[in-house]
Amino acid sequence: MSAKSPRQPRIQTARAPGLLDVLKAVPAPKAEDGLFSPLWRFDQSFGKRPLAGLDEAGRGPLAGPLVAAAVILPSDFDHEKVNDSKKLSAKERDMAYDIIAEAAVAFSFSVKSSEDVDALNPFKASMTAMAEALAALKVAPAFALVDGDKLPELPIRARAVVSGDATSLCVAAASIVAKVTRDRLMLEAHALYPEYGFDRHKGYGTKDHLAALAKHGPCPIHRLTFRGVKPEPPKSRLF
Repeated sequence: MSAKSPRQPRIQTARAPGLLDVLKAVPAPKAEDGLFSPLWRFDQSFGKRPLAGLDEAGRGPLAGPLVAAAVILPSDFDHEKVNDSKKLSAKERDMAYDIIAEAAVAFSFSVKSSEDVDALNPFKASMTAMAEALAALKVAPAFALVDGDKLPELPIRARAVVSGDATSLCVAAASIVAKVTRDRLMLEAHALYPEYGFDRHKGYGTKDHLAALAKHGPCPIHRLTFRGVKPEPPKSRLF
């Protein structure tokens, strides 16, 4: 198909908030009563500041970009709406994204196109994108928490945290930034290629998506090395 791929912004950063911004971002009952969440307490246990959380979204889909994000939150920031992105609805994630963008000391993201994922493989693409997101932060972190069991090559000390988006507040924030950014890019892709239904499945290999692939073939944002997109080799026959 001749249509152009959707614009894929590479990096975005946020300003450092003022004191009033931070106070508005923390729900009053938590701020006054000191009832901070287990995710906040997990981050505090490291005693490292500034602390960055890293996560990615879009390693497994058949189409679209992979997005990694890095987020540094104020040390006294906690919010009940900032949680593992998989536990939130799309509307809740959008709300949480706005809260994070307003309150974060700094945040950034890096986008790897479908061509990048094909060239590097999903794992290397995610590691590269997380390293790029960290490097793009306007504030240099002292330590990083990374979702998963592997660490990218980083210039600072870091710890891999399995299910980090459900354990660490800054990793949960990064998961939300990465997921919302990717979903918005997939909505742009849907406007270009509506026949695939990217607005519904965001590029994952659902039954409807596979049916659209069988009917129309891949479009420019499909990952051509992925099973379900690349042509299956013919089966050998014995005579």
